[in-house]
Amino acid sequence: MSRSIVRQSKFRHVFGQSVKAEQGYDDIRVSKVTWDSSFCAVNPKFLAVIVESSGGGAFLVLPLSKSGRVDKNYPLVIGHSGPVLDIDWCPHDDNILASCSEDCTAMVWQIPDHSLTRPLSDPVVVLEGHSKRVGIVSWHPTARNILLTAGSDNLIIVWNVGTGEPLISMDDHPDLIYSISWNRNGSLFCTTCKDRRLRVCDPRKREVVAERLAPHEGIRPMRAIFTRDGNIFTTGFTRMSQRELGLWDPTNFEEPIALLELDTSNGVMLPYYDADANMVYLCGKGDSSIRYFEITEESPFVHYLSTFSSKEPQRGMGFMPKRGVDVTKCEIARLYKLHDKKCEPITMTVPRKSDLFQDDLYPDTAGPDPAMEPEEWLEGRDEDPILVSLKDGYVPPKSRELKVTKKNILDSRPTTRRSMSTVDSNSLPPELLERLLEEIHNLKATVLSQEKRICDLENKLSQYTNGTA
Repeated sequence: MSRSIVRQSKFRHVFGQSVKAEQGYDDIRVSKVTWDSSFCAVNPKFLAVIVESSGGGAFLVLPLSKSGRVDKNYPLVIGHSGPVLDIDWCPHDDNILASCSEDCTAMVWQIPDHSLTRPLSDPVVVLEGHSKRVGIVSWHPTARNILLTAGSDNLIIVWNVGTGEPLISMDDHPDLIYSISWNRNGSLFCTTCKDRRLRVCDPRKREVVAERLAPHEGIRPMRAIFTRDGNIFTTGFTRMSQRELGLWDPTNFEEPIALLELDTSNGVMLPYYDADANMVYLCGKGDSSIRYFEITEESPFVHYLSTFSSKEPQRGMGFMPKRGVDVTKCEIARLYKLHDKKCEPITMTVPRKSDLFQDDLYPDTAGPDPAMEPEEWLEGRDEDPILVSLKDGYVPPKSRELKVTKKNILDSRPTTRRSMSTVDSNSLPPELLERLLEEIHNLKATVLSQEKRICDLENKLSQYTNGTA
């Protein structure tokens, strides 16, 4: 007599639920740019969404508490001159956000704790090093101020945003880079590329340490993320355009640990990983569902748990870090689903009867403190994230100012209020002071536009001379 054996897992009954309508964010004009990025980034303080805007690129930053209808005149972050393609919150400072754009630059922004009262156009630092559009920004998980960017020039640059300088540049990819993911301690990152190869790169050695041709046989875009065990989880397509997921050991790329076909659809699967629960949430662009899986050490290694389904297709998705979830409700994940004109939070919950803190659901998680300085990481040191307990909940710290220490063009761009710090404001009439501030601001804007124009002309001249040569 046979008896079915049910796999034991505390996450087997995780269920997804949309929040009430008034807790969502309405009247957001989500960007329509054709780029396979999530268009959304979220942390325990803020929600950021890339939006449609005329005359350049912009994104919206809202405090999480500011739910409901968003005023159509709500101030945007408007520093880029081309459409914004990707945004990423700094894991070590909830007020610092990186963005990248078709204008060939990446920018780092300091977002004030309060709601914006006017458009924010002055980034803390501008990172200029790519010759084509920049499509990916990704913060280092454990080192302070280390940011990675990847562009359509097939170049990967690792920056120290505290000085505005590029530390490492890698040109090992012959084609467009689809995705990049750091491992848990930031010693390696993995990439997927249009040449259908999955690569593992050591940035400090500036070399590819492992690669696999066609982990998924289809030609459509792949995605890859590192798991906490050092394995790599991938999504892609079969030769027959069926969507597929895989789990790989980077020390032995010959055979996959697991390979699983899902369905037939054109949407790229964006994976979001919860390292504490070892769970992956798969969100297909254009899908109306979120599938979630648990990764374990027992066969078949990637276990399907369930699917959250809704009626509306998703344009993008944001994934809340574990320190931002509500531990009193046994919430283990929260995703922010982008529709055409709104953002809808979706909670993932483990059903429990007790109101007490559930230690088994919430192991210590990565906190906001960096484990090392950029110089230490560059010299070869590796550190795992500094962990914090969620037992008493997480309270985000107040904003800390990001200072750029290198004297360069970026240092000549502080806010106008700071640039007048040497003037005794009591000695000037208010009307004259206001006029001076406005004049300084206008002069800075003119200088910046001229510098951008010079840079564009130099790039064109360089391309022309290379072509004629």
